Amino acid sequence: MSAFGSCLGYLLGVEDVPPSDPVAARGWPAERNLGLVPVRDPGGFTWPGPFLARLAGPGEWVVMFGVPPGVLFDPAGGTASGSPSEAFVLSPPNLGVTPGERPYGTSQGGSGRVEAIVIAPAAEAAPVSVSSAVATASGLEGDRYAAGRGTFSPGPGGGRALTLIEGEVLDELGLAPELARRNVVTRGIELNPLVGTRFTVGDVTCAGRRLCEPCAHLERLSEPGTLRALVHRGGLRADVLSDGQIAVGDAVRA
Repeated sequence: MSAFGSCLGYLLGVEDVPPSDPVAARGWPAERNLGLVPVRDPGGFTWPGPFLARLAGPGEWVVMFGVPPGVLFDPAGGTASGSPSEAFVLSPPNLGVTPGERPYGTSQGGSGRVEAIVIAPAAEAAPVSVSSAVATASGLEGDRYAAGRGTFSPGPGGGRALTLIEGEVLDELGLAPELARRNVVTRGIELNPLVGTRFTVGDVTCAGRRLCEPCAHLERLSEPGTLRALVHRGGLRADVLSDGQIAVGDAVRA
């Protein structure tokens, strides 16, 4: 395990942490209702709690703590010291949930269905509805993210291959599937509890990575008020684990 992974595992109280650096780790903690928040001024940062830090000079990753901060955990087992040149705080996006617990409820199984499939060929291009699409590890064929042309394609972290949203939420908001800019509209199944679990869309196996929260970019491309209305209801980001075709009417099973 990398020094960074050891430090992240120390903070979370878990072993076998896969991310080896902050870029690789950006999406991984989301399954535990956590996110890595970069510190703007690492050398002058103080925090009455633990945080990840890369020490200036040796470039070692450690866990620091305190005001002023000192090294709490050194994965090399030494007596590292110094000021950080890079630092990150673990913070829960959903403040009402205890970090480490399942952040958005426990999936009770069950199933729903695919109500619509929406793709866009390029970033900010008008989305179009299709009756079926081929899903691969990169995304849906014909969609901007499968081609690496999405607005956030260069960003770190998983969960960019497939996005889903509940049709019931769109009904409540009077929002057309195309304006939501999610790939798959579902009906009859709760998506939030699928964070951190595997599920199937037709014969395609997927892994829920994090919520597909709204942002200013989505609101600009859709309607005013979309961001506020979709907080914690904006859908699910998932990885595609097995290739296959999905179609309107396919079952979505937890």
